[in-house]
Amino acid sequence: MDFFANFLNILLWSLWFAIWIGFIFLVIRFVFDVFRDKDLSVIGKILWTLLLVLVPCIGALIYIFARGKGMAARDVAAAEAVRAAQVEYTQGLMTEAGAATEIEKAKALLDSGAITEEEYAALKARALA
Repeated sequence: MDFFANFLNILLWSLWFAIWIGFIFLVIRFVFDVFRDKDLSVIGKILWTLLLVLVPCIGALIYIFARGKGMAARDVAAAEAVRAAQVEYTQGLMTEAGAATEIEKAKALLDSGAITEEEYAALKARALA
């Protein structure tokens, strides 16, 4: 019986430890969001940070209710910016591969005699532009 009592105590302490670690990460996330907001004044950032650091439980609840929608909007905007950057990067890779393919096709046409050297140079310059 003593084994099970100790085991349950270990589980209970592990649960509380996980809850506290999660709460600390949440408060840190709120502080990062305060500094990420471009519309908030410096005084506002200082006051929110002090509230979150000095009274974290009440400060986190107030922050969720007062600024939760804005936090979600900033998250969505950041995700859209990352997605746009990924699409732009991927299109850049596809364009470079497309340019190499166009030059390869133009070289094959030049080798077969279908186009002249000047036409090949023009096609190559257009593909690299």
